[in-house]
Amino acid sequence: MGAQNGKDLLVKVDMTGDGLFETIAGLRATRVSFNAESVDVTSLESQGGWRELLSGAGVKSAAISGSGVFKDAGTDERARQLFFDGETPEFQVIIPDFGIVEGAFQVSSIEYSGSHNGEATYELSMASAGALTFTAL
Repeated sequence: MGAQNGKDLLVKVDMTGDGLFETIAGLRATRVSFNAESVDVTSLESQGGWRELLSGAGVKSAAISGSGVFKDAGTDERARQLFFDGETPEFQVIIPDFGIVEGAFQVSSIEYSGSHNGEATYELSMASAGALTFTAL
């Protein structure tokens, strides 16, 4: 896999609850992280005193964050309303030359900022709220 264009990493939100996904407009930087907690089952009988982990146990989670400028009233309003309503709609994350991650996410934070001689910007963070699926491209 060669280098990819960062603008091709897209975050899309289900706008209507009917599978109509639209890219959250204005995002300039996006980050996706996947996490898996481990369950330590090390005991006095562990070979050589090495840590042992329980296979298949623990909690898996994903987080999405992004920052950008206001560009599209529809997706800006949808993200804001998701935060205030505490909804967990379906999102898609398109990772170029890798695949599509899809599942429910909750908007966990929105930050707005601006300077006197610059554009208004925002930062958005989302946390997974259920099982995710992966489809290879």
